[in-house]
Amino acid sequence: MFQKVHIEISNICNVQCSFCPVVERPKDIMSLVKFEKVLKEVVPLTKDVCLHLMGEPLAHPEIVEILKVSQTHKASLQITTNGLLIKKLGDILINSPSLRQINFSLQAFKDNFPDRPLEGYLDPIRAFIKTAFENRPDLYINLRLWNHGTESFSENEDIIQYFEENFSFNLKRTVDVGSIKSKKVFEDKRLYFHFDSRFDWPSPHYPPQGEQGTCQGLRNHFGIHADGTVVPCCLDKEALIDLGNCFNDSVENILNSKRAQDIKVGFENGRLVEDLCQKCTYIKRFKG
Repeated sequence: MFQKVHIEISNICNVQCSFCPVVERPKDIMSLVKFEKVLKEVVPLTKDVCLHLMGEPLAHPEIVEILKVSQTHKASLQITTNGLLIKKLGDILINSPSLRQINFSLQAFKDNFPDRPLEGYLDPIRAFIKTAFENRPDLYINLRLWNHGTESFSENEDIIQYFEENFSFNLKRTVDVGSIKSKKVFEDKRLYFHFDSRFDWPSPHYPPQGEQGTCQGLRNHFGIHADGTVVPCCLDKEALIDLGNCFNDSVENILNSKRAQDIKVGFENGRLVEDLCQKCTYIKRFKG
């Protein structure tokens, strides 16, 4: 049983943030028919289905139908979004029983609209949270600020103050992303600030980091790109470790393939068998 399976329903985003590198793959959107095929296969394998790898899931032209299909197959969904479409889709999301968690990447607005008032972006997110408190107290809401340890982290202050003033709480500013990344805002509500540091996305152009190490890929998660390509890790944004295509083969066969099993066993024994893994700096986070 995996903790997560990332299904990239679209690799197209409505903005370009400094946190996310440009996607070099052809732009693609997973059709509703193909999504349902994949979903039926992965639901028995995982706790949560995350509608994200790259791209903005709420910009998918069939997102409403995707939510309905997810409910039909009793999927537990996580959605990661920049929040720019939450005013349009907020009520639909709240009324979708399949949605278990939503993550708002709050750096997106300043990255793309530095001269616009912050309130115009945060007000719809605030309204969504308040409605969720009333109608979906079971929904987990993460307010992500993944720029800890950089100069831009200080720019988060007005975002934090906005939520403090509108929800009447005081958030401790001390953050240790090496141990506890989440700060729960209220004891009786599922609203969190989630902090993390920036990282370098794996690239074959980076220098080798060594052949020893481990990763959570194929152990607690794996990813499926919009074109059906299965990858071992949610950071393989260009599908460089192509394990197979689940539009042409079953997910189970792909996960049981020699390449996938060699990667998994290697991680379990502290060995990095793939070139991309040997050049990945994110793996350093799993040392010790």
